[in-house]
Amino acid sequence: MSNNGSPMIEVKGLTHFYGPRPAIEDVNFEVQRGEILGFLGPNGAGKTTTMRIITGFMPPTQGKVTVAGFDVVEQALEARRRVGYLPETVPLYTEMTVTSYLKYMGTLRGVPSRKLKVRIGEVIDLCRLGDYRRTIIGKLSKGFRQRVGVAQAILHDPEVLVLDEPTIGIDPIQVVETRRLIQDLGKEQTVVLSSHILPEVSMLCQRVLIIHQGHIVAEDTPQRLAQNLQGVERIEVEVRGPAAEVAAALRRINGVTDVQPPTGRNRNLFIVQARHGLDLRDEISRVVISQGWGLLSMRMSTMSLEEIFLKLTTREES
Repeated sequence: MSNNGSPMIEVKGLTHFYGPRPAIEDVNFEVQRGEILGFLGPNGAGKTTTMRIITGFMPPTQGKVTVAGFDVVEQALEARRRVGYLPETVPLYTEMTVTSYLKYMGTLRGVPSRKLKVRIGEVIDLCRLGDYRRTIIGKLSKGFRQRVGVAQAILHDPEVLVLDEPTIGIDPIQVVETRRLIQDLGKEQTVVLSSHILPEVSMLCQRVLIIHQGHIVAEDTPQRLAQNLQGVERIEVEVRGPAAEVAAALRRINGVTDVQPPTGRNRNLFIVQARHGLDLRDEISRVVISQGWGLLSMRMSTMSLEEIFLKLTTREES
């Protein structure tokens, strides 16, 4: 990822009201060239509103957004030329074939006719739609319609791609395919991806913004968010031995703040929490082995994005 020069997207003081209530309020962030940014939040948090403003679909009540240096309100056409947008509900003409729809969309976007024919072939290959060129869009599955939506979004070869909930409502096989496509697109373009599916953001994105009730409550890499929020080190230890005695022995180790004994299927798994910055694996090994118990496995673990999300949003509400 290149950080040279100005950011590809710059959002400053973004606020938008629907009636008396703000959907988003004083939202600020930047997206660098070549970055895949995850925009994470529950339904109604303000993700779609932010994306509609970035793509020029509606103006903000207050604040400023630039895309590739162009103001999305004052230089709307120049900004839009650089953006491809896949809204949550894809605007497809279901009576058209895939190729005729892409040709129509390319003409609307002002792609020269000579270039358009070549470009349609490229996006059909990229979105793996080769077997469906002449298929009526209305006869495609939801997953393949989603691919047609991505194809129209990248048809004019934009520098920025904005995807709003790109895998919602499609079957698991198509979800895997769509995520793979997004990873491929992220090698060439700056991508902003909104989702409420936590593992998806963790898997695809280099950086995450968490939005809740119209405010950004966290911004970092998935890994650093986990480290900063956790405040403790967490070690998963599998020990074959009497559970109560093992838990008591682990609690006596200097620096251990909590031990969760086994629950659920794995009758040998203990979750050990230690003070931040302490790696107690050597000491845990020594204690377990000295008691003659079986040490089956041990690994440091971080909070999942789901745990981070719950911790942040409940902290905000309280």
